[in-house]
Formats: sequence, C-alpha cells, structure tokens
Amino acid sequence: MAHLLGAERLRLEYPTRVVFDGVTVGVSEGDRIGVVGRNGDGKSTLLSLLAGRLEPDDGRVTSRRGVSIGMLDQGDVLDPSLTVSAAIVGDRADHEWASDSRIRDVIAGLVSDIAWDAQLSTLSGGQQRRVALAALLVGDWDVVMLDEPTNHLDVEGIAWLAKHLSARWGSSSGGLVVVTHDRWFLDAVSTTTWEVHDGVVEVFEGGYAAYILQRVERDRMASASEARRQNLMRKELAWLRRGAPARTSKPKFRIDAATELIADEPPPRNTIALSRLATARLGKDVVDLEDIGVAFDGRQILDGITWRLAPGERTGILGANGAGKSTLLSLVAGSLQPTTGKVKRGKTVNVATLSQRLEELEGLEHERVRDVVGRLRTAYTVGDKDLSPGQLLERLGFSSAQLSTAIGELSGGQRRRLQLLLVLLSEPNVLILDEPTNDMDTDMLAAIEDLLDEWPGTLIVVSHDRYLVERVTDQQYAVMGGKLRHLPNGVDEYVRLRALEDDARSGSLHESSFQASNATSAAAPTASGLSGSERRTAEKELSAAERRIVKLEKEKESLHLQLAEADQSDYAKLGAAQSRLEEIADEVDTLELRWLELQEQLG
Repeated sequence: MAHLLGAERLRLEYPTRVVFDGVTVGVSEGDRIGVVGRNGDGKSTLLSLLAGRLEPDDGRVTSRRGVSIGMLDQGDVLDPSLTVSAAIVGDRADHEWASDSRIRDVIAGLVSDIAWDAQLSTLSGGQQRRVALAALLVGDWDVVMLDEPTNHLDVEGIAWLAKHLSARWGSSSGGLVVVTHDRWFLDAVSTTTWEVHDGVVEVFEGGYAAYILQRVERDRMASASEARRQNLMRKELAWLRRGAPARTSKPKFRIDAATELIADEPPPRNTIALSRLATARLGKDVVDLEDIGVAFDGRQILDGITWRLAPGERTGILGANGAGKSTLLSLVAGSLQPTTGKVKRGKTVNVATLSQRLEELEGLEHERVRDVVGRLRTAYTVGDKDLSPGQLLERLGFSSAQLSTAIGELSGGQRRRLQLLLVLLSEPNVLILDEPTNDMDTDMLAAIEDLLDEWPGTLIVVSHDRYLVERVTDQQYAVMGGKLRHLPNGVDEYVRLRALEDDARSGSLHESSFQASNATSAAAPTASGLSGSERRTAEKELSAAERRIVKLEKEKESLHLQLAEADQSDYAKLGAAQSRLEEIADEVDTLELRWLELQEQLG
C-alpha cells in the first residue's frame, strides 16, 4: 500500500520526562489505526507530531507530496461569532452544499438537532464539539486524525460516526488515526492498534479485541509482577470471546488461540451469588416506580412508567440527550418527586450516584488523597476479600506515592477514580453511574469493570459507551418518547429503533435549513443508507445467517461427539466426519463475514 505519512526516530522530551524516544511509525493507504494507552502517556501528542502541529526534538515526520491531513484534537475550538452554517459549509450557497451527499450525511448525523442559524457562542460545549467535528468531516482529506471524537456523542451518534468513517474511503485508500477510550468504536473502525506506553509505540494487528488477545499473550511471557494485569486482561478477553459474533469473527482475530487461552476462565460475574448478597443487604424491596409521570413547564418528560428494581439488578439505561434519563435517575435517587404516580422505597435502601460533576471532591483540593480516604473506612469488602483503602486505590491505578498527593494536583482521570472510590466507601446498596467513562483510558475502564463485577448491590448505568453498558450490566432499557422500553437484544436493538425513528421523520430534518433543497433532502437515504425495503431484506438475511450459524455450531458439536465415540480404526467414517467439520468451518467463516457486512449496512 502507498505511503501517506510517517515518523522516523521521533524523540520528544519535557523537563520532567521523556515522552517519546526513537519512535518510528507510518500511515499507508487503507490504514485504520486506533490509538490506546494510559492517560498522559502521549496519545494526543503523537497525533500532534504526525499532523505537524508539534515539532519533535529529534527525528522527522514525512508525508507524500500533496497529502492532505485533517485533524480534530480535544482543544480545537471554532470562532464563537460564527453561525452553525458558516462553521460547517462556509459561504457556499445552499444548492452547492446540499447537492453533496457527504455533507448532507454529516449534517444529518451530527447536528440535525442544532438550529442552522444559531451562533456558536449560544451553544453548549458538547454542541460546539459536534459542530467542529462536522466542519472537519465535510472536507476532503487523505488522512483524518481524531482525538476522542466520541466525547459528547450519544450511542446512535457514535454508531453513525463509525459507519461514516468505515465508508468514507475505499478499502485501499485514505488513512484514519483515532484516539479514543470507546472500545466498541475502536473495534468498529480500526484494523490496526497502536499502544502508546513508556516512550514507545507498539503496533498490534486488528482492533480492540485482537489487541487484547495479543496483550494477554505478551503479558503471559512477562515477569511475575505483571500477573495481576494479565489476569485482568484474560477476564476482559473472556467477556469479548463470549460476546456477539461481531467481536470475535474478524478474520484477523485468532479464535483458536483465544478459545484455548480462556477455556477455564469463569464468567465475569457470579450472578447468583451477587443476587443473594444484594438481597441480604437490601431485602426484597428496592425501588418501585408505579405509573410515574413527570412534567416540566407543561412539557411531559416521562409518562406512565412502571419499573420495579430488584436486589442485585444490573441495568443499563440508554436514550438520546434530553430524552429523560437524568429525570429517571433522579426519581430512583429520591431527589425528584413525580408529577403523577408514586415511588416506593425499601427501608434499607441507600442510593449513591456517581455524577458527571466531581461533587464529592469539592472543597478538598488542598487535602491529600490518603487523608480524605482515611476518614471514611478502614476496610472494604470486594468479593470474599477485605481490602484497605490503599489497596483499593492501587487497584484503581494509584501508586503509593500518589497517596500523599494533593487532590488538586491529580489528573482528570485520577479524580474520577477517586470519586468512584469515595462513593463505594460510603457503602451504598444501590449505585447509579452517570457517564462514568469520562477521562478514563481503556486500561482503567477494564479495572473499574473488574471492581464492579464483585460489587453486591443494585447497579444502574447511564452511558453512551455501549461497550461498558454491555460489559457491566445484564439487561438494558431505553427512555424513548417518555416511556421506558426494555431492550431484549441490547444496544443493537436500541440503535435499530432509533434508526426507525429517524426513518419516520426523514424529510423533516433541518426543514428550515433546506428551504431551497427540500426535494433533495426528502429523497436522501435513511440513517443507515438503506431504503425501507432494502433494510427489511438485509434484516431477513441477517436473521437467516444467525439461525444458520447456530445450526452449524450444533452440528459441529454432534460431529465432535461422534468422533470421540467412533471406532478409531474406521478411517472412512473418521475421514468423512473430519471433512464435514472442515466444510462447516468454511461455511461459518463465510456466514460470519456476511453477518459483519450486514451489520455495517444496517448501522
């Protein structure tokens, strides 16, 4: 593949540490690269070096003549005096940009809920970030670099972005480099993973799932001091392997090696034991919402919701921004009373909320971590072990030296972890996590998920990080149209339902903006890029593929049993069975690849 840009022997040093030392990497046509690593190890710095925004102390960055690079980093801001339309399409006439399918798709996918003539200074930080992302994506770039692009996007926005980036170039053209903590998004868009750590960049083949497998293998050969980290990655891999086919059927993912590696790995949670412990702590009654309705200023937010929380229930809540998720959480927490209906609460219920704001740390900036934690509890039970606050802090990525650090000197990710610890040490039996992934790197998210696996209480998670939601909860609900809707098929079902909603109102989106091109907008494809009949056909084929895979897996199990019981001297029978197993393996591979293609088409 043709070279686009690269770095040779990069070295970058700050007064207190060396960020990179002798790093050589390259981006070629067709590369889709996800960048992972701990907070502060240099992921964003690497993007800035490659994009030419930062000069290295030594080494050089080269690019092919004429290569265009588009980059959005976390600090990029647009002129607040601009309108949304001026920021995205400039001074082009409506008929010029409206005839470009890419621009229409970007606008519909990212800013359909923002007034076209609104001034950027009147928008929230999240809305401004989406406008900046849209302004970048409407351009024609050979290489796109994105630093945490999923921040401020909801679940369907993240799904749209993954689909857009996957279809933006042909398979052997263009280059993508993305830094993100969203592991579902990494698997959806990347075919190569760069891990930034300790001044170097390690290259792994495949997306996040393949990267985890290779890390496990690397850690297995490392020193004994890496044992706990290895076990955590094994647990992460075990969950990935048990998940949907999309996580495990990519050709580059070494399924046989993964299966052997995690053969004896138990499920991430002992659901029965946790439920028993939760019942002992909570009793049978937790929180019951009975025919709840909530209205603000004459607008109905929630209507007719009945939801009975059980001891040990682990539930993910999904919904678009403004759908009423925070209102629902406030009802459970008891900080809001319903307009209609009633809330029943068990006598022993103690609800704690990990909010998006760091309220637990307010006024403590000058105190040391050790002193703040020490005032709460001397021990905390995790599974069948009692851990000291210091041991818990270590489990959440703090070093012993950081125990003496003032809270005001901690990074955003460290503060977020400390906030979670303080919430857990208050011993709630109902825990609400409201967007808990902010400022977390992928390693720390895995550590927190591991900790939550052993937490014996009722857990409610609201997050746009679909990987986290699927990983730590056992069921999912969506707040849609003021109702609470169960999602038997999880996040994928939610994305499908939201796409159907978009289909129903397609043609009305941005009506005020498309005055001169309403006919063009009405004829645009649905959010998934498929017409209604095409979507139905694809869904039928997807369902048929799933049924066929299940049938073939059962046949494979039966053949393995026959081989075990067969006369080992009957070579004809053994050969026929082995031949059939090979046919099944080939067909399953083909079906899983087609399954992935259909999933991408359906969004």
